[in-house]
Amino acid sequence: MLRHILKAALASALLAFSAQAEQTALVGGRLIDGFGHRPIANSVILIKDGVIEKVGTKETLKVPEGYNVVSTEGMDLLPGLWESHAHLMLNGHADYEHWDKAYINRLADEIMPASAAQLLLAGVTSARDLGAPLEASVSVKARIASGETPGPRLFISGPFLQDEPYPGTEAFRWGVKSVSEAREKVKILHEAGVDIVKLIDQDKMDYEVAKTIVHHAHKYGMKVVAHSHRPDEIRRGLQIGVDNFEHTGLTTAPEYPADVMEKLKERTATGRVAGGPLYWTPTVEGLWNFQYTVDNPEKLDSNCWHRGLKDDTIADIKQSIQNPGQLGYTQLTPLRRPTLKRKIAQLREAGLVFLVGTDSGIPMKFHCQSTWNEMDVWVNVMDIPVMDTIRAATYWPAVMMGVADKQGTVSAGKYADIIGVKGDVLRHINLLSRVDFVMKDGTVYKYDGQVNEAAMGPLALTN
Repeated sequence: MLRHILKAALASALLAFSAQAEQTALVGGRLIDGFGHRPIANSVILIKDGVIEKVGTKETLKVPEGYNVVSTEGMDLLPGLWESHAHLMLNGHADYEHWDKAYINRLADEIMPASAAQLLLAGVTSARDLGAPLEASVSVKARIASGETPGPRLFISGPFLQDEPYPGTEAFRWGVKSVSEAREKVKILHEAGVDIVKLIDQDKMDYEVAKTIVHHAHKYGMKVVAHSHRPDEIRRGLQIGVDNFEHTGLTTAPEYPADVMEKLKERTATGRVAGGPLYWTPTVEGLWNFQYTVDNPEKLDSNCWHRGLKDDTIADIKQSIQNPGQLGYTQLTPLRRPTLKRKIAQLREAGLVFLVGTDSGIPMKFHCQSTWNEMDVWVNVMDIPVMDTIRAATYWPAVMMGVADKQGTVSAGKYADIIGVKGDVLRHINLLSRVDFVMKDGTVYKYDGQVNEAAMGPLALTN
């Protein structure tokens, strides 16, 4: 007992000190830096004021005096993960109609900050939040950027843009019916500080309206992501020049239609001429693992998703998922599952650049679990090489969002966003289920698996 108390006290002291240190050296771990080449054994990473100064090894890079040395011996170190399709306004509740009404006024102060904290402690240091009320999105992004609220670097879309919002969702789904309205709403998003425009049901929009949305988003430097649930959503998205498709849809269809695949191959053949690669965020894990969740729902009992949520919120979410195999939301999931391997193979053969994203926050998909689950399914089910999977969660999202000069790799000049796990992550990707070390901006949020509560502020594990 005394040994455990001393260990906890030592870890707390280290966390408190390293969180405040302006100069830190991470020493000893094997570094998988995000570039895709051979890992660097016995690495040394020098960090000053939240930025990586130098990267080397214990043999080539001496730690200068005045640096706080943090041992990473026995760890694999990686760039902080990206979650490329998160919904911070959701936290696993199974009844959207109820949630959207009951929690609309609690998003900015409770739900979204809680989701952000949960992502960060899972090793996600950057996230694309794709769909939420504009004011709440901008507020949470600003509070994270200022250090007031712990969470990943947020890249936000604000409200979805679509032909017509679903009843009761107007706070976070905006209808766009005309070219002038398209210009106006994209301008509003841009002036609010939005990074991404999210399109859904673009096949139901007038072509000129959809084209205007993409054109003006690109004019303002914003990226455009679009749903790909229906063949016509993909066809229209390619016509209007979206940057990134989301999901592996088509419900129970066994594969993507031949003409869609030919159009995708034509687009990937253009590369830089068309403005860069065409990106795709498949979000397959929830579909693939659904039956496992039904058979063994123990992961739903984890308290990792309680952090930052009020007691009544936790109770409400729990009651909504008591019978995971009986949810209307997932009624087609067992029929969609057998189609996933073929669809993933088609997209890979077409030359799409994949990004790791999960739809985190939808029913039974908690922010503290989603990202590593997706990576595990990619490697162990979809046969995507582990290094490709890691780069799809680190390097490529930074490239796609135009921030590769500061993020996506562990290299000189980049933000000190670094995570670590004990063991060989290139052989055992699901080690990411328990990230032992989390650093963002040079601040240590987790060390030896223990949360630095001083850095997390008031977001307690449970209330």
